[in-house]
Amino acid sequence: MSFLEFANDPVIRLSRRTFIGSGLTLSGAAVALLSGNEALAATGGKAGEDDVRILNTALGAELEAIAAYQVGAESGLLQKPVLDLAVTFQGHHKEHADVLRKTVEKLGGKPVAAKAKYAFPTEKLKTQTDVLRFAASLEKGAVSAYLGAVPIFHDRDLAKAAASILGDEAMHWAVLRNALGEPPVPIAFVA
Repeated sequence: MSFLEFANDPVIRLSRRTFIGSGLTLSGAAVALLSGNEALAATGGKAGEDDVRILNTALGAELEAIAAYQVGAESGLLQKPVLDLAVTFQGHHKEHADVLRKTVEKLGGKPVAAKAKYAFPTEKLKTQTDVLRFAASLEKGAVSAYLGAVPIFHDRDLAKAAASILGDEAMHWAVLRNALGEPPVPIAFVA
């Protein structure tokens, strides 16, 4: 499932509408969970299965983002320092994917793998601006997807951890918008 498909999932969209607010600071429990404390990862039953599904969907989207940034980096269209920025953002997505993969495993799930090939609109990427717009659209989709996922986690520490990733995705989106000469924060609320 892509970022955009995840963001438009009916369950996630319904949850996103009821979202009021969430801190982007990880609690000590969330940090412990994502850094390997199996005791905190002991979520069972349907709640655990649902959380693993959400985590795997997020992992799939992060793997897609890694591949998208690779396409941008290899396109020959990005000039320094934009190329450096793209590689940095790709590194963030790799870190997100690594944490998500390990968390799925700790919860007893099987992490999804990267697809052999993604359907990116490479034929439309003719300039650096095109690549930046494409990356910005993916980051906006990631923000929306994580915003929808945060309130539906059964494990609140996982929700807090996802909110931390949401914050990073929002910063990526803002920086990319700024690089395009657009207002970095176009609205007061993320929808």
